[in-house]
Amino acid sequence: MPLRTDHIIYIAPELEAACDRIEALLGIRPVFGGQHPGGGTHNALLALGNDAYLEVIAPDPAQPNPDRPRSFGLDKPGEFRLATWAVKAPQMATVVAAARARGYDPGEVVQGGRTRDDGLRLAWQSTKRPESISGATPPGDWLVPFLIDWGDTPHPSGAAPAGGTLVSLHAEHPNPGTVQAILRALDVDIEVREGPAIGLVAAIKTADGLVELR
Repeated sequence: MPLRTDHIIYIAPELEAACDRIEALLGIRPVFGGQHPGGGTHNALLALGNDAYLEVIAPDPAQPNPDRPRSFGLDKPGEFRLATWAVKAPQMATVVAAARARGYDPGEVVQGGRTRDDGLRLAWQSTKRPESISGATPPGDWLVPFLIDWGDTPHPSGAAPAGGTLVSLHAEHPNPGTVQAILRALDVDIEVREGPAIGLVAAIKTADGLVELR
């Protein structure tokens, strides 16, 4: 069975400005999630139904610059966009091994964590490609999701306000076949359409109708 979407990630140069944009589009403002200590970022969240959520992430001015590039290309100035996504992998080791056997290495499994405003500590494990450390662009140009497993931690979607329902997610790329091959190796089933630009497009059902987040 194909891996399910855990969350989609919207990057921005400034968190409040990004939340303004999301609120204007979806009608609901993301709520502050927390800081990523050592990563130089902080986030805000909206639930999107079916145990999925939107993560809005931006550089955190309250933290010193990290000793490595910020995640998801956040060191590039001025970008507001849906950048990448994560899929659920409760059997992390099995999924990683299967992907490697099919020709794609999702990367090292690393531990992550942050503390919510209410003091609850969230912990997870996720895959991290070596490009995440070097700042280079990974295979698939960020359109290939990383894997995440929350273990016993409450899923972030449970504490976030409802921003709508994620109806569909597709990718756009000048060479869709190359991206699709990696997605198949990872057992991820989304459409990759040919287009002049690289990006993700989420269709979200809101109280006012269907909208697209790019």
